[in-house]
Amino acid sequence: MYVPFEDLPEESRVWIYQSNRKFSDAEFAEVETALRSFLDGWAAHGTSLESSYQLNYNRFIIIAVNQDVQAATGCSIDASVEFIQSLEKKYTVDLLDKMNVTFKLGEHIAHKPLLDFKKMVKDKAVTENTIVFNNLINNIEEFKESWEVPAIDSWHSRFF
Repeated sequence: MYVPFEDLPEESRVWIYQSNRKFSDAEFAEVETALRSFLDGWAAHGTSLESSYQLNYNRFIIIAVNQDVQAATGCSIDASVEFIQSLEKKYTVDLLDKMNVTFKLGEHIAHKPLLDFKKMVKDKAVTENTIVFNNLINNIEEFKESWEVPAIDSWHSRFF
């Protein structure tokens, strides 16, 4: 059951999927329609999941679920991953590879394999102050506070 993102409690669980390329506005509008439809029917053990989403920078799909109402279970999480895989196939994008880093270079959003990001650190093309997207966050509170942060304040700090 879809609810507005801002209506979910801070402790709601979050999953972030980053695309290896920017979606066009038309593609992202289609993704939004499909995502809304998926969330309207998303359930765990027959109970609707109170859930929402955000689409950011034409690159990120953020899904959240209020676990106080009904926790996402293995089967419901599998269903969400299958949905994401269907988007990957339809739009020829990679949304599930966690070995990539997305970060800001000025106003541009860059997406690089982890090895390339490490090389950029070594070459000083990115610094501790480079804004990175910390997709390892677990809930809405962390999403609001720690998703877009300087590299030094995230798991990326180990490379400096």
